[in-house]
Formats: sequence, C-alpha cells, structure tokens
Amino acid sequence: MQGLLLISIGLPAVAGILLLVLAFSEHLRAVGGTGVKHMRLYLFVSVMLVASVLLATTAAWTGDNSVVLFRLIESIPVYFRVDEVGRFFITIVSVIWLAVGLYSVPYMKHEGGEKRYYGFFLLSYGVLTGFVYAGNLITMYLFYELITLVSMPLVLHNGTREAVTAARKYLFYSLCGAYGGLFGIFFLYRYCGSLDFMMGGTLDAAAVRGHEGILLMVVFVMLMGFGVKAGMLPFHAWLPAAHSVAPSPASAMLSAVIVKAGVIAIVRVVFYVIGTDFLRGTWVQYLWMTLALLTVFMGSMLAYRERGFKKRLAYSTVSQVSYILYGLSLLTSEAMAGALFHVAAHGLIKCGLFLTAGVFLYRFGYTRVEELEGLGKEMPKVMWCYTLFALGLVGIPPTCGFISKWYLAQGSLHSEIPVFSWLGPVVLLVSALLTAGYLLPITIKGFFPGEEKSRENRKVHSGEEVCQGKEIASSMLIPLLVLAVLVLVLGIFPITLFK
Repeated sequence: MQGLLLISIGLPAVAGILLLVLAFSEHLRAVGGTGVKHMRLYLFVSVMLVASVLLATTAAWTGDNSVVLFRLIESIPVYFRVDEVGRFFITIVSVIWLAVGLYSVPYMKHEGGEKRYYGFFLLSYGVLTGFVYAGNLITMYLFYELITLVSMPLVLHNGTREAVTAARKYLFYSLCGAYGGLFGIFFLYRYCGSLDFMMGGTLDAAAVRGHEGILLMVVFVMLMGFGVKAGMLPFHAWLPAAHSVAPSPASAMLSAVIVKAGVIAIVRVVFYVIGTDFLRGTWVQYLWMTLALLTVFMGSMLAYRERGFKKRLAYSTVSQVSYILYGLSLLTSEAMAGALFHVAAHGLIKCGLFLTAGVFLYRFGYTRVEELEGLGKEMPKVMWCYTLFALGLVGIPPTCGFISKWYLAQGSLHSEIPVFSWLGPVVLLVSALLTAGYLLPITIKGFFPGEEKSRENRKVHSGEEVCQGKEIASSMLIPLLVLAVLVLVLGIFPITLFK
C-alpha cells in the first residue's frame, strides 16, 4: 500500500512532465495525421487521468497508509499519510478533475495549446494529491508552493497581456502568502512537540508557557499567509484577475479546488498543529472571524456590480470561500462540519458555473452578462444546469448549498460568541440575497428576454462549428449534467458526505 500511495502521486506528475518535456504532440504528428494526433493525445491523457484517480482513491480508502519519501534532516521527514481530511479532499479533487478533463476535449481543441494545457492539468492533479496526503507541515508547505508553480501556467495559457499580468499577480500574491506560512513553521518547530498532523494539535505546553503572545502573532501571520490562496480580504485581488483570463476549464479547477489549498492549509495548522483550545477566545479568533465576514460581504457586493460573467463568478468565489473560513474560525464541531460540507458544495457548484460560462464563450464568444439574454431557448439544457447551480450557490433546498449554509448558520448561533453568534447568520443571509441578485437574473432573462433576439444577429464564435447542429457537444454537456445531479444528491442525502 505504501507503493500505491507514492504511485498515485507520481503517475500524473510524470505523465504531465512527459507531455511538457518530451514533445509528445510532435511525436504524434510524425506518426499520423492531425486526427490521429488528437486521438492519441486524448487517449494518453484519459488513461493517465483515470488511472491516477483510481490509484489515489484506492490509496485513500484502503486503510491508514504512510510512507517517508526522504528526510530533510533527521527530525524532519518529507512523508505522506492518509487520514480523514486527505480522503475527503482527494474525493472532491478527483470528481472535479474527471469532469473538467472530459469537458476540456472539445474546448481546448478549439482554444489551442493542448499539449501544454494537459501537461499542467495532469501535473496539477499529482501535486494536489501530494498536498492533501502531506503528513506534516514541511511536506504540506513544499507541495503548497508547487501548486502555485504548476497552476500559474494555466492562468498564462493564452499569452495575452492580460493573462501575463494576471499570472504575475497570482504568482506574487501566492508566493508572499506562502512565505507567511513558512515564517510560522520556523516558530512552530520550536513550540511543537512535532510538526506531524495530529487532531487536537501538537503544541508543547511547557515550551509555550510565557510565550503565548508571540505564538498568537505567529498563528495570525500563518492564517493571513494561507488565506491569500483562499482569497481572503485584503489579499483577494489576484483571484478575479486570474480566473477571468484563464481558459474556462482551468478557471473551474482554480475556483473549485486550487483556492481550497489555502483552506486545507488552515485546517491543518489550526486543528492539527495548534489546537482549537489555544485560539478560542483570543484576539486572533475575533480578527479572523471579522475578516472572513467582511470578505463574504465584500465579495458578494463586487460580484453584484460586475458585468463580466467570468469575473462575476470569480468575485463570487472570493465571497463563498470565506463562508468556509468563517465556519472554521468559530472553532466548533458543528460549524466545522458546515465549512467542510461547503468545500464540497462550492467545489461542485462553482465548477459547474465556470464550465457553463465556457459553453457560452465556446459557442458564441459571449463574456458579458447582458449578452446572455435569450439563451434559454437556444440552449435549454445548459441554462437549466446553470439555474440549478445558481440555486445551489444561493442556498435553496434541496441543493447541497442549503445544507452547508444551514450548518454554518447553526454553528454560529450555537457558538455563543458575543456579537458574532448572530452577526454571522445575518451576513450570510445578506450575502445569499446578493448572490440571488447577481445569478438568478441571468436565468430569468435567459428564458424570458423580453424581446426576441434572432440567431442571425448574434455574434457567433467559430467554435460553434464543432457542435455540428447540436445544442452542445456531449463531452461538454455530460460533465454539467453529472455535476448538477451531484448538487441535488448531496442536498437530498447529505449524510453520505458526513459518514
């Protein structure tokens, strides 16, 4: 089983490097024509992705496995270990990667740069697998940095000036945030009995005594540092810039999964190293809750005002991920359950929303909200999927978004924290109303535009030729339908995720 754990991390990484370094597509061109080239590339990527997902999930659900890769020094190994958090996150990552992989076939064929895209696509899955299976803070930090390096080229993919600027911003913000985490690790090595992850924390009470003030400051720096990747105020600016210029399937991965790397890092630091007892009732907890709620409200307001469709969804991610951070900051089991459930709910929903945005861009070249009027009659299946995702993000039953927000609100009310116990649900409710305000009008105007918009007057993207008279290519529609079904299933049977 130890070998299985390493293979699950190494296989997609090696496959991605092969596509990037060994000029795989040029070799295929020499073997056959363009059609053969694409078929063999898709076959290679499909086999590698499916095999990687099967290996990663098998390693997750066949027992508690651990394996040491190497040692930096005698007391600091770089090693991997399967635990509950790893199982939970790898399941979400795998579902989204499979959906995006299938969707990418027609989309990236038209977008171009397929070899480069699929190389970083597979490499990112391998790095994320290593990240969620990290057994201690050092291993987690190494893979946290790698996530930025292997996902940044996805933002840079089309090579425009806007893409270059967004990629630089993403790289700068992410690296600076990671250095905040590294700063904290230096101190924790002194105050913790071990840097390994252990539920409840590993702080050495004797070493901490008399140094509580400095350690609280260190923890706050780590929260802000890892909060950068999660888009928490005031370090959110990279997120709308990066998500809006990346190819739509890459935006789906960034919003649904990669921003959650910051969430995972915070979960590990707070619940598995520091321990909740050390933070409960301190200024760090109150400031963390304040920043999370401010981000929830501010992100919703910015999304409400934004007219670009993908950028609106990106600002929505800023808000929705801070739902998770707020739940974690309450430091209660009920709120944590809601936060983790929202990780899954937001991942599925936001992946679906960005893939829907990609359909509109692929078929018609539409990037603005006002351009989407009347599309419900031409693309009813896609618009109904969008509507279900929108209802899920608002938190309307029976979608999974309702379940996560219910637990978050109940966790806040039951926390008995002065002011925040009632302020949290109020802010979440206001944010939900704003979410309805910036998502549901697209559905209303999509099905009831008010005045007919003839197909001849539309600006049609050349990618429409790929659809050959169909509403949408099946490989793009199937992921939307699967994600929509999952949003409903988790909303109706939430206990399946809590087991």
